[in-house]
Amino acid sequence: MTEPVKGSEAPDFSLPSDGGGNIKLSDFRGKIVVLFCYPKDDTSGCTAEAVDFSALKPEFDKAGAVIVGLSPDSPKSHDKFKTKHELSVALASDQEKEALQAYGVWVEKSMYGRKYMGVERSTFLIDKQGRIAEAWRKVKVPGHADAVLKAVKTLAEKG
Repeated sequence: MTEPVKGSEAPDFSLPSDGGGNIKLSDFRGKIVVLFCYPKDDTSGCTAEAVDFSALKPEFDKAGAVIVGLSPDSPKSHDKFKTKHELSVALASDQEKEALQAYGVWVEKSMYGRKYMGVERSTFLIDKQGRIAEAWRKVKVPGHADAVLKAVKTLAEKG
């Protein structure tokens, strides 16, 4: 499967989410969507990223953008993560890793010489028509949410 690139159709998904809900990407047509894919609930980098996006959520709301976090963790894990860190963003659970694979972020990683499969921290900005407007790969957390917000505002101004 080829990973989505700028201008291509964002792969749709329908996944269970925190709070016993369900998130379907196509339900957000007509809105800008920030999809941030992260490796694991309650780990330092992922927590910092989710907290940063939550802190800026009012700004994203003002720009008409929806923020969705996506990881292979269970909805129950997402609930604990959200409560513990007072997160305000929606979290989708992809335990089958189908959406993560469709976005090309379920990849082979290496740590201390050991190879394993995991999520490459990435963020996708999806326009109102459901197309990829921007993609950030191998994201470094500090300042990332601010950079995404800037891109959202630019996209929102274009209409």
